Amino acid sequence: MKYIYVAFLAFSVGGCSLSQLKLPELKIPRVYKLSVQQGNVITQEMVDRLKPGMTRNQVAFVMGKPVLSDPFNDDQWVYVYSLEVPDYFTQTFKMVLAFEGDTLATITGDYVPQEADAEVNEEANEEVEEENSAAETADDGEAESAS
Repeated sequence: MKYIYVAFLAFSVGGCSLSQLKLPELKIPRVYKLSVQQGNVITQEMVDRLKPGMTRNQVAFVMGKPVLSDPFNDDQWVYVYSLEVPDYFTQTFKMVLAFEGDTLATITGDYVPQEADAEVNEEANEEVEEENSAAETADDGEAESAS
């Protein structure tokens, strides 16, 4: 019994100086965590293929049927996709497709068709140019009246 106490005392005192030893960095194996994907996969290429006026069957062919469907609103399809990589990041994407009758009316969400996005940018640029030209003509009028 005496030897057990001596061994315990030697290990406990010796353990304090263990951090001063130059040992290679020990890596403890960790539990593997799986990446989790849920919902419908949504890509920009899929969204670019959507056009207003497409039928429900055409939209289902491009995007697939939504995983969750609202029994109270059949004219709206909601696509949700989430990707979780443990200890790194979590991404969530959402798309809402609204139908009028049997045809696609609006596309909203985290992705928009690039053609529609380009049209919105062009409209914004045209508005800015119109405002700039209006401001320039106002500045010219003020300059002429001052001289």
